[in-house]
Amino acid sequence: MPFIFEKTELSEVIIIKPSIFKDQRGTFFESYKHSEFADNGITQNFVQDNCSKSTKGVLRGLHYQVEPFTQGKLVRCICGSVFDVAVDIRKSSATFGKWVGYTLSEENNNMLYIPPGFAHGFQALTDIAEVAYKVTAEYNAESERSLKWNDPEIGINWPVQEVLLSEKDKIAPALGEAILFE
Repeated sequence: MPFIFEKTELSEVIIIKPSIFKDQRGTFFESYKHSEFADNGITQNFVQDNCSKSTKGVLRGLHYQVEPFTQGKLVRCICGSVFDVAVDIRKSSATFGKWVGYTLSEENNNMLYIPPGFAHGFQALTDIAEVAYKVTAEYNAESERSLKWNDPEIGINWPVQEVLLSEKDKIAPALGEAILFE
């Protein structure tokens, strides 16, 4: 099997570790295989790929889309390193408001699957970090939402203290003020 699927403390959020084949030419690995993902409970279809390039300290998030354009995401870092975070924003969930965070890097090639109902964000840990991710619904500006990146109710321990944010992320609402999932 080319992948190891590990549930996180938020059981729907999954760390995916590919099998990496190395030789004198470099490395090769599969970053997605529909049949294996489906066998491990990730059955949604990915319909759009996104890429971003950030400098150290850039924090993107916490982002999500509401119905009818909710997104699941399959995230990986293809250059450098990021601290990648998922926050459960389903009000009826036993883990509402809880978060998990993992370092994704070009060295470990790990991926994070974040299902609909979770906010997502990441912070660049290296001078340059490039992130590529698949989503299960196309971007829709009217459905786009954000949460405050440093909301004390969530309490994310971001590793880089000097943060660079977009104007939109600077004014994002706290968890208690946001439009969330039931």
